[in-house]
Amino acid sequence: MQLSEQEIVRREKLSALRKAGINPYPADLFPVDHTTNQIKEHFEEGKKVVLAGRLMSRRIQGKASFAELQDSKGKIQVYFNRDEICPGEDKSKYNDIYKKLLDIGDFIGLEGELFKTNVGEMTVMVKDFTLLSKSVKPLPLPKTDKEGNTYDGFRDPEHRYRQRYADLAVNPKVKDIFVKRTKLFNAMRNFFNEKGYFEVETPILQSIPGGAAARPFVTHHNALDIPLYLRIANELYLKRLIVGGFDGVYEFSKNFRNEGMDRTHNPEFTAMEIYVAYKDYNWMMDFTEKLLEHCAIAVNGTTEAVFGEHKVDFKAPYKRITMTDAIKEFTGFDITGKSEKELYDAAKEMDIEVDETMGKGKLIDEIFGEKCEGNFIQPTFITDYPKEMSPLCKEHRDNPNLTERFELMVCGKEIANAYSELNDPLEQRARFEEQLELSKKGDDEAMFIDNDFLRALEYGMPPTSGLGIGMDRLIMFLTNNQSIQEVLFFPQMKPEKKQVELSDEEKAVVKLLKDDEVHELDAVKADSGLSNKKWDKALKSLRKHKMIEVFKDGDSMMIKIK
Repeated sequence: MQLSEQEIVRREKLSALRKAGINPYPADLFPVDHTTNQIKEHFEEGKKVVLAGRLMSRRIQGKASFAELQDSKGKIQVYFNRDEICPGEDKSKYNDIYKKLLDIGDFIGLEGELFKTNVGEMTVMVKDFTLLSKSVKPLPLPKTDKEGNTYDGFRDPEHRYRQRYADLAVNPKVKDIFVKRTKLFNAMRNFFNEKGYFEVETPILQSIPGGAAARPFVTHHNALDIPLYLRIANELYLKRLIVGGFDGVYEFSKNFRNEGMDRTHNPEFTAMEIYVAYKDYNWMMDFTEKLLEHCAIAVNGTTEAVFGEHKVDFKAPYKRITMTDAIKEFTGFDITGKSEKELYDAAKEMDIEVDETMGKGKLIDEIFGEKCEGNFIQPTFITDYPKEMSPLCKEHRDNPNLTERFELMVCGKEIANAYSELNDPLEQRARFEEQLELSKKGDDEAMFIDNDFLRALEYGMPPTSGLGIGMDRLIMFLTNNQSIQEVLFFPQMKPEKKQVELSDEEKAVVKLLKDDEVHELDAVKADSGLSNKKWDKALKSLRKHKMIEVFKDGDSMMIKIK
């Protein structure tokens, strides 16, 4: 493992602490009685406090030092004075331990008294301190110059997502996102509980991946010797519970779809699904408006939220428009009664990418997605979807070609999907069989036939309405984040590239190459002081590891870091 100069120094300090008889990772309970926000909210001059956190900055001036301590609630200034910490003759705890062996990033516990500085800043006068955990890797803290300009912040998204622990430690606004995420879940859960609906858990490993049109992850159960799937949705299990006699059930579920990744999709995501007996999709639209208005206020204190250049208002009621009318409005094309070929030809004329494996439902979905979806900024219910798009949804009471379904669009993205649930077991079987035919055509997202679910419906399911909400996408809108990775603690990432072990000769070459600058090859070789043999070996290895680029520019050979 290659260590930086700072990491080597910190490990030397670790060893020095142990030699001084100090355990840098003690197991003892530390008796914290105050957090930083409690100190600020209930400040009293001279009050004794015990707190703990991470040392985030310090300014040592001889026998005194101002520092900043950060705990889970925020930051506070602390004041270290040699004679307060070491009232006797032995000053080593301050002079040797604090000044020489502690570092930014270390966790420490403090006992002290509160006071205000001459400029009125609330501060803790440290009477004693305890090292709770030594940080042997420097935090990627931003630096501030004399003019107050901040630079070298921990901003690279790939590094932040891979090292979310460091991101949370040095970027306080990131933590706020996840605090709001939890507020959203709590607000939604409380809304349901107050109405008497019952939170449940359903299987993640399923023998049949049902409830959505998506490509599943496949695994294997060794004891049963059968293939299993990570769930793509929990819909069919929740409906089984309605069959069993529950009037209203909901679940916050981790779902998994083996599909592409982009700014709004992650293969592992969180959905909320709720099913309520004796209701229909009209009732569910009213319910959804009230739910989201309640959640927006709980998260942000207002129904309004900023997302990019848009200000979105979640205050009920929301606009409602049928899918047929939406497509007609933005394309001039009426999908009513059109055959699969007519839909295919229309999509082609609109320059929409389609193929022969797509049935009517997929073609209509592509037309709507490409030409209409992005136009709906304020919360809007798109209603009455064609039957081919909704194999689990009840036929529309006024039009047999449509279903009683809505999706809620915000800023051009779907955040909720709801039905009057199909509860006719014979029609449900026919719909599943239609999906099977699509699968035979090559549609790898077509639904499986779930015979046990059909058996459950045969026992009878009351009229029911169901709603699904993408929780990750909803919190994106409520916190003004354009990327789903920003609202997931640990988003899925490509495997991290292994660190290359460099020889001394290779390090010498790399050190001479400044980022984004092109150098003459002969000049770098001369500056390196390496023999021809060592130079050639170093260059060959660096090119093999794709760390440098060597190219011709006119009559000269050039070299630069990749």
